Amino acid sequence: MRSHRNCSGITRRSFLVDTGMGFTGLALGAVLIKDGVARAEAPTKWTPPDGKPHFAPKAKSVIWLFMVGGTSQMESFDPKPELNKHAGKTIQESPYKHTLESPYLKQNLREVIEGLHKVHPKLYPMQVGHRRYGKSGVEMSDWWPHVGSCADDIALVRSMWTTDNNHGAQLQFFTGRHNLEGVFPTIGSWVHYGLGSLNDNLPQFVVLGTPLADCCAGVNGHGAHYLGPEHSGVRMNVDPRNPLPFATPGPDKFQEEQKAEFDLLGRLNRLAGVDYPDDPVMRARIKSYELAFRMQTAVPDVFRFDQESKETQELYGLDQGVTKAFGQQCLSARRLVERGVRFVQIFHGSNGGAGAWDAHGGLKAGHSSLCAQVDKPIGGLLKDLKRRGLLDETLVVWGTEFGRTPGAQGSDGRDHHPYGFSCWLAGGGIRGGMAHGATDEIGFHAVENRHYVTDLHATVLHQLGLDPRKLEVPGRKRLEIDYGKPIKEIIA
Repeated sequence: MRSHRNCSGITRRSFLVDTGMGFTGLALGAVLIKDGVARAEAPTKWTPPDGKPHFAPKAKSVIWLFMVGGTSQMESFDPKPELNKHAGKTIQESPYKHTLESPYLKQNLREVIEGLHKVHPKLYPMQVGHRRYGKSGVEMSDWWPHVGSCADDIALVRSMWTTDNNHGAQLQFFTGRHNLEGVFPTIGSWVHYGLGSLNDNLPQFVVLGTPLADCCAGVNGHGAHYLGPEHSGVRMNVDPRNPLPFATPGPDKFQEEQKAEFDLLGRLNRLAGVDYPDDPVMRARIKSYELAFRMQTAVPDVFRFDQESKETQELYGLDQGVTKAFGQQCLSARRLVERGVRFVQIFHGSNGGAGAWDAHGGLKAGHSSLCAQVDKPIGGLLKDLKRRGLLDETLVVWGTEFGRTPGAQGSDGRDHHPYGFSCWLAGGGIRGGMAHGATDEIGFHAVENRHYVTDLHATVLHQLGLDPRKLEVPGRKRLEIDYGKPIKEIIA
């Protein structure tokens, strides 16, 4: 009887994995499928997205601007002169007492702390003037003149609503789910999951500015949850010397040394991958090490603003102290999408708590200061994208978690208001110069063409050529409200 000899250190499973299912084989297979060379004869099981849109897209990238804390709709993009006319009266004393009888008052509200945010009855006047902008004559407040100058490129949506009346609504704005339901993938991660990369040297989902505080969402505000950590947003600093914390080797290490270290880590991770081929954390780690090495040269270049003309830097407000920080983020966003980044998420107003836009008091002083920080940079971003021919393929979205109450909180503030608020979109196949939907005369309820936050998500995905129902993940049942419906009226 012939003796059986084992190959030292090689198991049957390891051999099969290395030859047929190893990292190289997986990478080659992914490339061949992406390039259309390889095709399954008869798909019999679920396969992940192949990075191609489901239908012809109108946009390639998204810049998502988020004001943390809750921007007042009536002092921004939905002016309400009736508040001035009836200021000081209670809602019951005004001609609009029917707003308190609306079924929407309790129908969609899901309170985390019951009774914490009550209806404030005394009507509070607008704290700023307003006027019509552009050929379209869309009304905006006087705190947004630079954005207003781009009115003919913007579609206002004045009829947003959500269900959380506390700052868990920040997470809800990104995932579509109430905070009490847990954590889910964010809109940026769905885009990353569905479309993948346009530039293999840069992350495809980038986060600029200070993210949401732990009280209200934290890293989950740009996370991917069950899609896997490789689809989460990557935070960057607007600093060419240190754009990615802990990603540089340090001043005392040669690039050749670091490359050798990365090669070793890659080999070790792939060996571990033999025993754990389906581990999403392992896949993400391998991808992150490889991407991190490539990014060390590609990322700093994004933040070298001295490559831009003086006129361009001034357009974003980089020459003024009040606008410089946010202007740099907006300019970075343009430079990122220019280089093929899919989704850039910019936070403004994070302060370690609920957010600077949370105007329970001192609304006039607070909002006027905050608007001055962001208005010129956002206007500059829209104009710069347009003149470079990038606005046609870049979808810009402005949002906040909810609005503010028509009634006064204290002497000079407004409370949280989930019943009706505003957002806007520009570029990427969106019709400009229009206002869609409406709140009632005092800005209380969204009453015309009402849209839950996932309608905004659906619109973004639609413009990118993605059908959310085709982005299913096995074992993860989604609700009908998760999908939303594209806002067709604002699509060109």
